[in-house]
This record gives sequence, structure tokens and C-alpha cells, in this order.
Amino acid sequence: MVKEKRPILRNRFYLYLTEFFSGMSVMAVELGASRLMAPYFSSSQIVWTIIIGTIMIAMALGNIYGGRSADKNPDPDKLYGRILIAAIWIALIPVLGKYVILGISALLIFTVSSNFLIIAGFAACMVIFVFPLFLLGTVTPSLVKYTVDNLEDNGRLVGNLNASNTIGSIIGTFVPTFISIPTVGTSITFFIFAGILLVLAILYFVSGNGNFFRVRKLPISIVIFLICVVLGHDNSFAFWQDDLTYEGESIYNYLQVYEDDDKVVLSTNVLFGVQSVYKKEKGLTGMYYDYAMAAPFMTGINDKNEINILILGNGTGTYATQCTRYFENVNISGVEIDQKITDLAVQYFELPESVEVTTYDGRAYLNTIQEKYDVIMVDAYQDITIPFQMSSVEFFELVKEHLTDDGVMVVNMNMRGTEEGNINQYLADTISKVFSTVYTADVLGTTNRELFASNNPAMIEVFKRNTDAENNKEMKTMMGKIAPELTAYVPGDYLMTDDKAPVELLGMKVIDELIQDEIAHYKQIYKDGGLKALLRMLQ
Repeated sequence: MVKEKRPILRNRFYLYLTEFFSGMSVMAVELGASRLMAPYFSSSQIVWTIIIGTIMIAMALGNIYGGRSADKNPDPDKLYGRILIAAIWIALIPVLGKYVILGISALLIFTVSSNFLIIAGFAACMVIFVFPLFLLGTVTPSLVKYTVDNLEDNGRLVGNLNASNTIGSIIGTFVPTFISIPTVGTSITFFIFAGILLVLAILYFVSGNGNFFRVRKLPISIVIFLICVVLGHDNSFAFWQDDLTYEGESIYNYLQVYEDDDKVVLSTNVLFGVQSVYKKEKGLTGMYYDYAMAAPFMTGINDKNEINILILGNGTGTYATQCTRYFENVNISGVEIDQKITDLAVQYFELPESVEVTTYDGRAYLNTIQEKYDVIMVDAYQDITIPFQMSSVEFFELVKEHLTDDGVMVVNMNMRGTEEGNINQYLADTISKVFSTVYTADVLGTTNRELFASNNPAMIEVFKRNTDAENNKEMKTMMGKIAPELTAYVPGDYLMTDDKAPVELLGMKVIDELIQDEIAHYKQIYKDGGLKALLRMLQ
């Protein structure tokens, strides 16, 4: 039987609270980890696998160490000391985590030639999150040692402890996702749960007579925690930028709005990627949206009294805004899963009032409606995150059902790979299984490729006829620029289905290729002149 040094340990309710809040904190840190890493590495299934895998490693090692430590030296002071250290470490994450991520990425980018995001993400997760969760993993086996007095009721007590941990984990799953992260952000969420663990440790150490040396550590821990709250209150992920118009988080995304004299831009990734753009002079964007405006011409914008357009992945409404500017006879509906992005569209991007936006998943929305459209724009492929449910043959069959007989689907594919079997080849082959006429156009100066698909064999003839009939000089010039880029797609045998759509792995391959292309020049400088030459070049 363990000799209980502090009276508080005689209260099993307190021990159940320790289990409850440690389980809650583990899940909260896991969800916070996904939000901390998403702006740099995306929120794909691969990143989630890295997070879950490293956390399970930490918890398993913590369980082993906690059990052995409790058997060897059954001193509750050691357990609550570990909880205290875990609390301070978690509080440090909002302050130092983003610097650690960028530091690890900077070190690896010159040494890793493939799977950069996977390796960098795994290394960052190991460095930032494994240690505090290892410490929290010691809680359950240690409390079992301190709680079980005899063999008659040990099953009940262990069951109660595990139940407390599980219930805490359940609540710790929902609270960050639906309450704390959308309301106060990722940084404050870390502080909330670090504070809870800190309070648990404080309650323990200030009760009864114990090791005063450990008690004396409490003021230091409290001061460190308060310093972290002050320094980490600025939850900016792009900490090197001080001119952001808006930076925040929603249930689904990290959101960043910045602007200059020419444009307003939305990005959901700190390091790269533009999701939406608004041109202040109300002209063409110079981006893939201009190419996508060929779709209305392909369905007969100048032949019909009106055309109906549906945008899956409306974002802040760049495509919708451009279409309303240049076409008078369009009815536009948008679907955007993130309500906060739609709010930003109204606040910063002048989303036209005539565009009705539904907050819903694009595929789920198609399953609920009967309407048919002349154009369906699929633009839900976000930086390096491609939703598999909107890349399968079943999804494109659903799109086809909601197109008119001469309707056109336009898909923005934002990662143009060169290797055989790249993500765009998979997508184009899959689409070709559904649509008889498929054309692609590479967007000059970008990694984007626009794909146009229809079951109207005269789609290109309709495009040319309507381009010739266009009265707007700027738009006619743009269509003339696109025309020679349109290439009939010759399909292969790649196919993605609801059962098998390896979009994350395919996307990562393209990202590796893009990263290597971007840093090839800097690698050569580093190879020839070392770190000093590289630093001189960057100054």
C-alpha cells in the first residue's frame, strides 16, 4: 500500500479529476497540434496520421514509464511534478511552436530531396508534442498505483479511472473544435488546458506537508505560465508579417487576408497558396479565374438569354465576382463549407449580393438538390489539400447529373505535376471516364491547370462562336489568349473512386517536386559556398 503524503490523495474524486483533465488535455493538445501545423503543412490525412502516430508513441512510452516509475518509487510528488512540467511545456507551444516548425523546415529543406512535408511535419511534431504527452501518458498507471488499496475492488477503481480519462478525452475532442479554437484561437486553447493542468498541480503541492523544494517551484511555474500568456497572446502564424488586414481561425481553416494597392488576397496557408483574390480596379485577375471564365463561352453565354452557374468551393467569391462583372445574363450560386470565409467575402472582397452562398460541403449539397446548371465550377482543391470525396468518379458522375445537356464542368487543378501518374493525371483520367469531351489549359506563370469537361462534342465550336460574338474587348482578348492553350485530353487508365483515392500521397509528390524546383538555386549556392554564402545571398 502506498503511503499517501498529502491529504488530498485520500479524496478519490481529486484523483478522478486528475484523470479527467489529463485525458481532456491530451485530446485538446492533439487538436491544437493539427491547427498549429495546418498553416505550414496542410490539414491532409497524412498530417493527421503524423499527429496521431506521434501522440500514440508518446502515450505508449508514457504508460510504460509511468507504470515502472510508480512501482519503483511510488511517490505522488513525482507524478504531479510531471503534470506541472507538462503544463509549462504546453504553455510554451504558442510562444515557440511556430519558430520550431520554421527552424526544422529550414534545416531539412536543404537536406531532404523527397517527402519533405512528411519528414518535416513528423520532426516538428516529435520535437513539439511528444514530451508533454509522454508526461501525461504517465498519469493513468501512476494513479492506479496510488488508488488501489486491495485486490477486492481494484477492478472497479481502475475502471473508474479509465472512465474518467475517456470522458475527459471525449469532452476534450469537442470543446477545442466547436468552442475554444473558433472563438479564441489555437494559442488561447493551449493556454486554457495548460492552465487546467497547472491548477491540478498547484492544488496538490499546496496541500499538506510535503517536499517544500517542489512547492517552491510553483511561483516560478506560475510566472513562466503568465509570461507565456503575454508573449503567446499574439496568435499570428505569419509572425514575420505585420501588415495583415485580417488573421484568424475558423472551424476548418487558418485564415489570412492581406492587401496592397492592387488587390485583396485570401490565403489559408502561411507559406504559399492564394485561395481568392479581389482586384480593386475591377479588371481581370491575371490568375486561373480568368481561364475558368472560358466555361461560360463553352456553354453558349452569348447564345442564351441566361445561364446558371454553380461554384463548389466559392471561397471569397473571386470567380462569382468576375462572372457578374463581365456577364450580364448569369445567375450564380455558391457553396462554401466555411461560413467564416463567406463572412470575409462580404467584409473584404465585395461579394455581390446577387450571389447566394450556401454553407455546406460541395458533394453533400449536390445530393440535396434537383437543379441543373450550365456551368459547374469545382474549386475545392485547397493549396495542398484535396478532398478525396470530390475527386472520385462517383463525385464527377454526380456533377454530370446536375449539368444541362450542353453544360460544362470546369475544375481548377492547382498542382501541375510532371511525373507519370501525378495527381492531375489521376483527376483528368477519372473525369474522362464520365465526360466524353475533356480539354485542359495550363495557366501561364502558375502551377494551375484548368480542365473543361462536357458531354457536348461541340464544346470547342461553341466556345469559338461565342468568343467571336463577344463585345467586351478585354474578355475577348482573354479568350483569344486561352484558345491556343486548350488541348484535347487523351485519357489514360488512372482512376480514383470513393474506395480508393490516394490524393494525399499524390499531392505530396507534386509538392516535393515544386519545392525542389523552388530551392534548387539556393541549394546550389549552399553547395558551392556553404552557409555563409547562403546567408550573404539572403541579406
